[in-house]
Amino acid sequence: MSWVAIGVPIDSVGRAGGTEHAPTALREAGLVERLGIADRGDLDVRIRGEERDPETGIVGSPDILAMTGVVREAIRELVAAGERPLVLGGCCSLVPGALAGVRDAAGAVGIANVDGHVDVYDGEASPTGEGADMPLAVAFGLGPAGWVDASGGPSTDPGKAVILGARDPEEAEDIAPLLAGELADLVVLSPGDLRSRGLRSSAEQAADRLAERAGRFWIHLDVDVLDEQAMPATDYLMPGGLEWDELAEVLGPLCASPGVAGLSIGCVNPEKDPDGSLIRRTSDVVVAALQTGPRGTS
Repeated sequence: MSWVAIGVPIDSVGRAGGTEHAPTALREAGLVERLGIADRGDLDVRIRGEERDPETGIVGSPDILAMTGVVREAIRELVAAGERPLVLGGCCSLVPGALAGVRDAAGAVGIANVDGHVDVYDGEASPTGEGADMPLAVAFGLGPAGWVDASGGPSTDPGKAVILGARDPEEAEDIAPLLAGELADLVVLSPGDLRSRGLRSSAEQAADRLAERAGRFWIHLDVDVLDEQAMPATDYLMPGGLEWDELAEVLGPLCASPGVAGLSIGCVNPEKDPDGSLIRRTSDVVVAALQTGPRGTS
């Protein structure tokens, strides 16, 4: 299976700018060129509208739903053709469409969500209404019904998902009842958990769990998994995150698994990186991870 790049230029705040410029910036940083893979360009998607929809609770709801259908079909075509998509996002609201596309083409799919958040709010509970708060809730069938419908129903379940790096204390308090109930099978590992268990071994165990339970799994990298001092070029800054070398230790073993169906990058904001150094560093980490061979080799 060969990797192929595709861009999803979206930002769920609902206005121009921000993370919708990330696909172009990542290409300019040499990400696709250095990997030597085909580039299918950007999908024709944008998110506009800053008001919460009264039915779904989502900011820019019509565009979120339409984008999900476009991403779903594009990923379905690539996976059905035997390719592994490298999705240059954009924000995390691309994830439900990506997972649905893998499911449509190949059946069961898991997810390794390398993210500072768990992302299981629904349209009512989300403090912002931004689609980036909700992707795993949608994938599990718990999110806004209209978005779940646009995804063709649930694409995975909590037992086929591992969150690596979540640390938002407000979110943790909000979703505690879910984690004790409907999401009891969801594995959530904080940066402290990853360090105490070993970064590399934690990632290897996550990959093994997902491959065993789902056969194949998607990797989503939200750069807010990094500490706010290490990666200020994102919109949800939090202390206590991973350092760059720690992210590399986590991402490498995940990408080395033969069960990987694809990878997406989210929440890079080029407007907060005027010299491009942080986007180049993001590119460096992803290139190194994707050039890693089976475990123990390169």
